[in-house]
Amino acid sequence: MKNPSPLISVILPFFNAENTLERALLSISEQSCGNFECIMVDNNSTDDSLAIAKTWAENDSRFKWISEEKQGVANAFNRGASLAAGKYLARMDADDESFPERLRIQSHILEKDAECDAVGGLVEYSSHISQSDGFERYVAGINTIKTPQQICLKQFQGMPVVNPSMMWRLASAEKYGLYKQGSYPEDYEMWLRWLHYGAKITKTDAYVLRWHDYSNRITRNYPIYSEDAFLRIKTFYLAKWLEINNPHHPEVFVWGANRQLRRYSGLLENYNIRICAFIDLKKERGLKTPVIRFSELPQPGEAFILIYVKSESVQQAIVKKLCKKGYAEGSHFLVVA
Repeated sequence: MKNPSPLISVILPFFNAENTLERALLSISEQSCGNFECIMVDNNSTDDSLAIAKTWAENDSRFKWISEEKQGVANAFNRGASLAAGKYLARMDADDESFPERLRIQSHILEKDAECDAVGGLVEYSSHISQSDGFERYVAGINTIKTPQQICLKQFQGMPVVNPSMMWRLASAEKYGLYKQGSYPEDYEMWLRWLHYGAKITKTDAYVLRWHDYSNRITRNYPIYSEDAFLRIKTFYLAKWLEINNPHHPEVFVWGANRQLRRYSGLLENYNIRICAFIDLKKERGLKTPVIRFSELPQPGEAFILIYVKSESVQQAIVKKLCKKGYAEGSHFLVVA
């Protein structure tokens, strides 16, 4: 059945996805909300992916395919979005599955809350590799970040939303911009940019996506998704955040003084942010910058602390100690690792 004015435009870029594309498209076709179009964007596939997409377009008028010759998922998605007729855009990846209620639940939230720019949801992790590199723990953690306030506070610990689970307003995309191609993860950059400019992003409590993990996933194999690439773009937007939210700008205290953490936090100096002191158990490190212990911290409101320690259990212990001392997350300190 042809739908000339869909509520939702699902944008699905694909490249050599013949083994998973059929499953992804089937999950969209079985949505309880049928008021959608699905724009499948071929990004120079050399396998049978395009044939699969063409078959779907021939059999269901809600599905249409186009090609984008400029390589890269950002280019492919943006090309599809430029042709979208829907009020809302939904991201879909060719190797994942959307649960049947996804489009209905997410569009309902956007319809109900006019101030909400984007909505994600919980994801079910499905691994197809022997070693998940802690990714299952990452998914469990990201599923606990739901409210707009939590998403804002946790944005510098890592991407607070699962990109292929997201739906957002076309009007918001026109306001804040879509993906940019560069030497950084395009999805993390986009969501940090949206949050920087004040976008309201939330999540539904419902599971909306089965997130499949393969050894050939692009985030495992492309340099723009490396740890350093994430760190560089995070530091860029963290510096912007501090300029607005740190009452002691440009001065900060950094929790964590080993060599690796000093390298991470040292990137802030490129944005004229000055580290007044490191907080660490080991004071004698031979550094020009002072190293202090927790007992030597200024009183709440007299300093802003960035927690660069990576261990989740240690982070939680630090946060607990700071809150007990009267520090407030977001106002007096922020976890950024």
